Amino acid sequence: MSGAAGGMRFGANYTPSEGWFHSWYDLDLDAVARDMGSLAALGLDHVRIFPLWETLQPNRTLIRDRAVADVVSVVDVAHEHGLGTSVDVLQGHLSSFDFLPSWVLSWHRRNIFADEAVVEAQERLVTALGSALTGRPGFLGLTLGNETNQFGKAIHPDRQALGPQVAGRWLERLLTAAHDCAPGRVHSHSFDDDVWFVDSSGVTPEHAAGIGDVTTVHSWVFTGVARHFPPDHPAHTWFARYLLELAAAWGGPDRPLWLQEVGAPVPHLGADRVPDFARETLRRAVARPGLWGVTWWCSHDVDRSLADFPELEYSLGLLAADRSVKPLGAAVRDVLPELRELATRTPAPAAEVWELPTDDAGRVVRSASAPGSPLFAAWVEAAEAGTPPRFALPAGAVSLVTCAAGAGTTAATVGATA
Repeated sequence: MSGAAGGMRFGANYTPSEGWFHSWYDLDLDAVARDMGSLAALGLDHVRIFPLWETLQPNRTLIRDRAVADVVSVVDVAHEHGLGTSVDVLQGHLSSFDFLPSWVLSWHRRNIFADEAVVEAQERLVTALGSALTGRPGFLGLTLGNETNQFGKAIHPDRQALGPQVAGRWLERLLTAAHDCAPGRVHSHSFDDDVWFVDSSGVTPEHAAGIGDVTTVHSWVFTGVARHFPPDHPAHTWFARYLLELAAAWGGPDRPLWLQEVGAPVPHLGADRVPDFARETLRRAVARPGLWGVTWWCSHDVDRSLADFPELEYSLGLLAADRSVKPLGAAVRDVLPELRELATRTPAPAAEVWELPTDDAGRVVRSASAPGSPLFAAWVEAAEAGTPPRFALPAGAVSLVTCAAGAGTTAATVGATA
């Protein structure tokens, strides 16, 4: 699995400048072309796109040919501008909004991870999209959806029960379908950092690092770092690298890593810190061996005419909603040559290798590595002092998963080290 022209990839998660993701209801390819041109002008080489599940499959037994054709058209337009495209399938969840189709809600409510009729329908959608895209030169691969694990969180207002056994079966089945219909592409699943830090998360590090072609990492400082450290603390710019080190410990030295989301939330950092945050975060991330690529969140700001978004969502773009280059976009554009050069260097050996903490039964307790833990603080201090430590799993260690959904406690043996 290689990056752009054999090197590391740098891209953006594509948030359409006109109409946000609602633009999938009435796609304007001219607007898409203008957006893709504005991203190519920054020196990026790929995008990740998010067609809405409800537009693709409005009924369990209906996949709209027109909607699938729209996805293919966007991939082709991106390719015309020199951009490869990774395509998410089950959208799912985006920027605090959920887009589940009506046939799994209210009177038709059923579990999107466990109901056989639902999973069979999802499998058909994965196959339909993958089959339509597999011959397109700009198509990079499929991601099942955006942070699909969030539907299984206890805090979700319409929670779907999700234990580790169910999660494993669901991920394996849908990613097998992706490989069957679109062989040779990079197929993955995505999740937030609960997978690394929350012991009750039904999606586990074993799922993250053992299913699909690459381990994806979503780095958001507002999920924990910002609660424990002031905005000018180096913990913010080391966080993405820290997550990559955790992912590498679970996946082993040969497992590729994809920093699939990383962004600079203005309310937590302050607008004046955003450009430096981007530069330093990216420099530290690309020095991690095994990184397939980085995909910034996001391409274009959410237009202020759209209501009810969390405040941070309106300012995450590299570009403004009018496609003008923001200071953030200029910082990323200008540092890309340096990053591409850094990515070709032989990495320095780790100064130290730290084992992840376990309990008395030899189980890795994920919460012990979360922001706010002594381990995280010590790692940041060591990284600031020199080469960032690597992580390893103790031989024979298992991960601790407490499943509130009723699946009991699962302990899966792991032994990979990075």
